[in-house]
Amino acid sequence: MSTGWTTHSVETSVAGAMPVRVYGAERAARHAPVVLQLHGGAFNQGSLESGAEVACLLGSSGAVVVSADYPYGPDHPFPIPLKAAYEAMVWAYDARARLAGKASKLYVAGSEAGGNLAAALAMMARDQQFPALAGQILISPMLDASLATCSLRMADAGPVGCKWADGWHAYLGSAEKADHPYAAPLTARRLAGLCPALVITAEDDPLRDEALTYASRLAEAGVDVRQHVVPAPTGWPCTLEAQAETARDCVGLLAPVISRFFEETRTGPAKRPARQSTT
Repeated sequence: MSTGWTTHSVETSVAGAMPVRVYGAERAARHAPVVLQLHGGAFNQGSLESGAEVACLLGSSGAVVVSADYPYGPDHPFPIPLKAAYEAMVWAYDARARLAGKASKLYVAGSEAGGNLAAALAMMARDQQFPALAGQILISPMLDASLATCSLRMADAGPVGCKWADGWHAYLGSAEKADHPYAAPLTARRLAGLCPALVITAEDDPLRDEALTYASRLAEAGVDVRQHVVPAPTGWPCTLEAQAETARDCVGLLAPVISRFFEETRTGPAKRPARQSTT
């Protein structure tokens, strides 16, 4: 999606001004869902441009999309990107009335590294009791810093010489941070009470196993969770943020899946809870 968006700036306490793009506000149905979307890039790259295809997918599913250009890289290790994303989430919550309608529900979504942040934001929203989230959409999420799953090994990826290993190193900064549930959500021991989740992966996705394991753990914790596995071949997760016809075909198939998730969760939390401190 290269047109139909407006640019805004969110002032964050950890990274200064953070650009965001808002897609679909002018043509949105009344009380359409508002989705904070976070691009992929393995915490080493990515941009609003690279995340535009997923923003288009979410918009095609009926949402107003707030796409955030969060900070990343070795100069911005955990928790800086997550704190900036949390502040973008609060901005989206406060802006939802003028973007789509006072009764609009807020969701978080992300692919790959952005899926990590979206999962962690769902935990933060639960723990801070603010803001109210109606759901989380995790597309090929990057959740397990151990890099030991079968699907990663089949992709010839692992602890050395792959983009996910480099990305985890840049994001965590030090090994002990991998034990923090907000940093590596698959390590979380407390998943109960999270908002409904839609976990999307593909048969040939290197991150497939950690995505499906997380979906199973959410279900075991009593979370309302749905999972969707796209048949191979897909080229995931790179396909998700490519500017190619195959990317549009692949992500286009997911619009009905996401639309159904919005419809099934639209009666979720709407009332604004008391704002809690994030420190």
